[in-house]
Amino acid sequence: MHLDVLDLRNFYYRTNLGRVAQRAIRDQVLEFWPEAKGQSVAGFGFAVPLLRPFLADARRVIALMPGQQGVMPWPAGMDNVSVLSEETRWPLPTGLIDKLVLMHGLETSEHPSAVLEEASRVLGPGGRALFIVPNRAGLWARRDATPFGFGRPYSLGQLEAQLKRHGFQPEHHRAALFAPPSHKRFWLKTATVLERAGRRVSSYYAGGVIMVEASKRVYRPAGPGLEEVVRRPLRVLEGVPGSTVEPV
Repeated sequence: MHLDVLDLRNFYYRTNLGRVAQRAIRDQVLEFWPEAKGQSVAGFGFAVPLLRPFLADARRVIALMPGQQGVMPWPAGMDNVSVLSEETRWPLPTGLIDKLVLMHGLETSEHPSAVLEEASRVLGPGGRALFIVPNRAGLWARRDATPFGFGRPYSLGQLEAQLKRHGFQPEHHRAALFAPPSHKRFWLKTATVLERAGRRVSSYYAGGVIMVEASKRVYRPAGPGLEEVVRRPLRVLEGVPGSTVEPV
C-alpha cells in the first residue's frame, strides 16, 4: 500500500522528526555517492529528500512517483523534475540512468518484482542503485507514526536475496535512523549524536532503515562459444550402415 504524497511531503518537510530523518538518510547517501557530476540520477517512490545534493552537478535528475502515491512538483523554486509514473512501467529509456535511489517505493509496492525489473532495465552499464527500506529489526518499522511503519519491512538478508533474484549484485550496505522515532524534544536534539554512535556500533541491526548499494549483473553466456561449435562438424549420416560420413 503506497502512502499519499501529501502525507510524505508533510512528514519530511513540515515535521521536526521528518527533517531529522531526511538529514540522517541523506548523509548516508552522500557517503555512498559524494557526487554525480555529469551523470543521470533518478529516484523512485518518494526519494526527493535525497536527490537535492545532485541537482547542481548531475546531467539530469528525475523523480519518479508512482500513480498510487501521487505526485508533487519538485524542487521548490526551480524547474520541475518530478514525473507521475506507473510503478511497473517507468517512462525512461533502457540504460539511461547512472545512479538510482528507491525509497518508499519497494516495500509499499504490491508488485516488488516488477519494480526491481524496471530498476534493472533503466540502469546503464556501470550504474549503481541504492535501495532504502525499513529494517524489520528496527524501531521505526514498528510505529505507524512515520512512513517507515507502512509496507513490508526487510532484513538485510531478505533484501539482498531479492536483489540477487532480479539481476543485482549487492556491493555495500549501511543503516540510518538510530534515534528512536519520537517527536519529543530530547530525542530530536540528541538525534545527531545517536546517529554517529549508531554507525560505529552497528552496521545495520539497530538502524531504522537498511540501505543497500547494488550494481547490475551482466550475465555471460554459458557453454561453448561460437568458435568451438564451428570447429565441431555436424555428422548428419553418422551411424547409418554403409555410409561415408562427411562433415557438413
